[in-house]
Amino acid sequence: MTQRCSVIALMLLCALYAPISATSVLSPSLSAQTQNEKPDWCKPLPRPEYKSLQRVLPDVPWFEVYKVAPGTFAIYEPHQSEEVISYLIVGQKQALLFDTGMGIADIKKIVSRLTSRPVVVLNSHTHDDHVGGNWQFNFVYGMDTAFTRENARGSTADAQAEIAPGEICGDLPKRFDPKTYRTKPWHVSFFIHDGFRIKLGGRTVEVIATPGHTPDEIALFDRANGLLFTGDTYYPAPIWLYRPETDLAAYEKSIARLASLAPEVKTVLGAHNIPVAPPTVLPALVQAFADLQAGKATCKPEGAGKKLCTIDKFSFLLRAAP
Repeated sequence: MTQRCSVIALMLLCALYAPISATSVLSPSLSAQTQNEKPDWCKPLPRPEYKSLQRVLPDVPWFEVYKVAPGTFAIYEPHQSEEVISYLIVGQKQALLFDTGMGIADIKKIVSRLTSRPVVVLNSHTHDDHVGGNWQFNFVYGMDTAFTRENARGSTADAQAEIAPGEICGDLPKRFDPKTYRTKPWHVSFFIHDGFRIKLGGRTVEVIATPGHTPDEIALFDRANGLLFTGDTYYPAPIWLYRPETDLAAYEKSIARLASLAPEVKTVLGAHNIPVAPPTVLPALVQAFADLQAGKATCKPEGAGKKLCTIDKFSFLLRAAP
C-alpha cells in the first residue's frame, strides 16, 4: 500500500511523530534501513499532539502506548508509514481491543500488560494493517459481510507491501522475519451487525456501521463517556477512498451519520496518525466531502491511478479517471 503521509500530505496535514531509538532491541536487517536512512515521511517527526497525552509502558520498542481517556489506551505504531492506532477499551469485567495493528510486533503482550481482564477483539475494518494481531486472540467479533470473511483468510501480498522500501522508519523488531511476514488467518467467533452492543462491565460500546472505506467499516461509540472511535472513516491524514472496495456514496452517508452524533461526542479517536480530535471535525468532514463532490477541491496526481484532493484541512486519496 502507499503510505498515508506522502510528501504532499505532510506539507498539508502531517507534523509526524518521531520513533524512539531502540537499536538494542530492534533488528537492522530490512533493506539496510537504519536510523540514518529515514524515509521522507518520518523525517519531520515528532508529532506535537502527543506531548499532551500521558504515555505509558515507555519501555516498549515497536509500539508507543498512550492513555487517552480513563480506561482507554491508544496503541500506536509510529515506525511504519501507516502509523496505525489500535485502542484498548477496559471495563470492569472485560476489555475490548479495537483493531490489532500490523502484526509486526506482539500486540497481545502489550495488552496483557495493560489489563488482566479477558479481552475480545473487534476490528474497525479488515484491511491488513488493522487485523495483523487477530490470530493471537481467542474471541474475535466480525461484521457479517463477505469482505470480512474473505479477509479473515489472511494475506501475503498486502502485508509484504507494508514493509517495502520506504515504508519502515528505523528498524524492525529483532525477532521479526520480513521474508515470512504475512497477515495470518483468524477465526471470526461471532458475526455482528449495526447497533450491536458490547457490555464490558460498567461500560457499554455500540457498533455503528459506516461502510464506504470498506464494506465492513464501523465506528465504535462509548456514549456514556463521549468517545467515538472512527476507524478509517476519519483520521487526520489523507483518507483512503481509492481502493476497489470503496463506495463513495456509502461513505457520504456514513460521515453524515457520524456528524449527527457530534453533540454527544467529547473526543473523536481515529485509527491513524493522531489519536484524538474534537467533535467539530465531524460536521467539518461532511462539508469538506460535499465541497469535494462539487469540484471545489485542489487535486494532484499521487501515484499510479490515484489523485490527492485537498480542501480546507482535509485530504482524500481518490481513484483518478483513466
